[in-house]
Amino acid sequence: MSDAEVIMSLRSTQPRRWGGILAQFVLGLVLLGFVFAPGLSPVMRLFFAILGGGAFYGAFWMRDVTRQEIQLTDTELRTSAGRVLTTIDNVDKVERGAFAFKPSNGFLVRLKSPCGKGWAPGVWWQRGRMLGIGGTMNAGHSRAMADTMAAMVMERQKE
Repeated sequence: MSDAEVIMSLRSTQPRRWGGILAQFVLGLVLLGFVFAPGLSPVMRLFFAILGGGAFYGAFWMRDVTRQEIQLTDTELRTSAGRVLTTIDNVDKVERGAFAFKPSNGFLVRLKSPCGKGWAPGVWWQRGRMLGIGGTMNAGHSRAMADTMAAMVMERQKE
C-alpha cells in the first residue's frame, strides 16, 4: 500500500451493514430449515444444507469486508486492507446517475483498462472495465467521493 495521503474515505453505515448481514443469516436459517422438512430426498437435503452453509459463510464474509473503508488518494482508489482497486490515471469516467449500472447508494467507475476481478459484498465489485462502489455505504458520502473522483479525472484529462 502506498503512503499517499487519504483525501476521502468511505465506510459502511451500521444499519445497512447489519441489515445485510442479518438478511444473509436469516436466509441461511431458512435454507437449513428445509433440511429437516419431511418428504425430501437425501439429495435435496444435501442441496439445502450446502446452500444454507453458503449463506452463513456469506454473512460472516460480509461482516468482515464491511469493516473496511474505501480510500481515495491522489493516485489511487483502495481498500483500507491495502487492495488497490484502480489508479486514478486508469479512470475513464465516474457515473452516479439514476440509470447507471451501479450498486445502491454508490457509483460506477469506468476504467480505461481492466484491473482484474473481485467482490466484497456490500462494499465493491470489479469486473473488466467496471468498478462498482457502494451497497452498504452512506449515499451522501458516496456522492461526494464520486464527485471528487470525477473532478480529479477531469483535471488530469486537461493536463
